[in-house]
Amino acid sequence: MTSKSDFDDEAWARIVRAPFVAGMAISVADPGGPFEAGKETMATLRAATNPPTREQLLTDVALDLQTMTQQHHNPLKGFKPNAGSPVGDQVVDELRTVSTIVAAKADPAEAEAFGRWLVQVAQAAADAAKEGGFMGFKAEQVSAREKDMLDRVGEAVRPGPG
Repeated sequence: MTSKSDFDDEAWARIVRAPFVAGMAISVADPGGPFEAGKETMATLRAATNPPTREQLLTDVALDLQTMTQQHHNPLKGFKPNAGSPVGDQVVDELRTVSTIVAAKADPAEAEAFGRWLVQVAQAAADAAKEGGFMGFKAEQVSAREKDMLDRVGEAVRPGPG
């Protein structure tokens, strides 16, 4: 059973922000307006603070995220994409790195559950707001760019050689 105490402070900070990075992946894949961004952020918050299973690792992450949001702390603190490469690539790289950190300490079932959770958070963000169209007409629930990013997130967090 893997928990917060199995990681140093820097690794834990990256693990805790990973669900928000996963949600951010959708926002950068197909940026919408402020209403879409707000809906995606709220969906990310709900999914990130309610893990789908009760592995200790997921529970510890969700509890830390709940505390951070209640205290109005930025869960993405410390993650600053640079101008050198596309933000989407940096987001995927961060998720891949975090998955490697988790896989190094957690048992395979926990690492897989963590990865599935990150994909579920990204999916919740993608499902939160329709993209494109005009005043809701001809809008699609999940755009092609969001679907592509969901695939990339899934590949990045898949445990095992990569």
